[in-house]
This record gives sequence, C-alpha cells and structure tokens, in this order.
Amino acid sequence: MTTNYNISSYCHIKNHQVSLNGSVVFSEEHSSFSEFIKAAYKAQETKYPKFFKMDYLSKLAFLAADILLKNQSLDSEKENNIALVFSNKASSLDTDILHQKAIQHKDNYYPSPAVFVYTLPNICLGEISIKYKLYSENSFFIFERFSADHLFTYSTNLLDTNKAESVLCGWVELEGENYEAFLYMVSKEGAIEHNKQNIITLYNT
Repeated sequence: MTTNYNISSYCHIKNHQVSLNGSVVFSEEHSSFSEFIKAAYKAQETKYPKFFKMDYLSKLAFLAADILLKNQSLDSEKENNIALVFSNKASSLDTDILHQKAIQHKDNYYPSPAVFVYTLPNICLGEISIKYKLYSENSFFIFERFSADHLFTYSTNLLDTNKAESVLCGWVELEGENYEAFLYMVSKEGAIEHNKQNIITLYNT
C-alpha cells in the first residue's frame, strides 16, 4: 500500500521575483536575468562562492533549491537523504549555444572547459548535492511541458521504496531571458497533500 506523503514547502523564481510558500521574499524589476539572479543570491545570503562560476541554468536551480533547503533547517555538515528529481523542456540549450559559438570557427577555435562542463542539464543537480551533501538518487528529465504526473509518480516511488526520506522535485527552465523555477519538497511531513492536482495548483500559483 502506498503511503500518503505531503508537500512541506515550495519555491518559485520567475518574472523577477522569488517566492517561498506563496510569499515573495525578493523582487527586482527592470533587470537582466544575470543581474537579477546575482541580486537574489546576495539578498538571500547564500554565501557559496562557486555560484558565480555556474552557468545560468545551474544558478537558477541552485538558488531555488538553496532557498527551499535552508527552510528545512538541514545540517549541511551531515549527509542528507534527499533525492533530486528535476525536469525542463530545453535541457542545457542556453549553455550549449555558448559552447557552439566557441567551436564553430576553425580559425577562432577556443572551446572553454568552464562552459563545456555545463552542457549537461543534470550538472545543476551536482552543484546542489555538493553543498548539501545529498548522496541519494538524482535525475533530470526532459519533457515538452511541465509534467505533474511524472514528478508525482517518480517521487512517490522513491519514497515508497525507501530510496530517500524526502524528494526535492520540480521544473527549472531557462532560455535566454526566459526563465522559470518551481521546486517543492515531498516527505511524510507538511501541510499540503502530495497529489497531482496540488502539484499543478502550486505550479500555477
């Protein structure tokens, strides 16, 4: 029999705003994504120098995850049994384009290892895992659109089979200046029942 699980917290980053559990915690209008994400990072006092070396997709995912995980009062010095299940539509296309520009001309061929390392979408999961010592399963799926059905089924299976005590799931999409992050934490604790309709409702909040 499947155990009932709950959503304990959720985070949105879109339209120049960062919100946690439905409340805006940071907002800055009239700025590029680069300026916005740096300002949000400083406002949230994240204090993780590697952030500035990440590509934009990883910065978006990392900041959303960091805001959620700090809200869980985790001990970052201990291993945390939290799985990561992320998804998006464009994979790492934003970074892939930068890498392609660096290698397309034979006479001006300067591929950057710092860019190439981020041409896989799941690299952002590694950045989150390193800071919070997450050694549970992590997966990054590519879908045409946000799929509450898949996130619900996959995360529930991880919890039912005791592969994780909690699952951090969601959608992290970035193409140029278009960006959106929606992450939520699933476990036995929380006030919102973990079901497909509630996931969709929170995503559209």
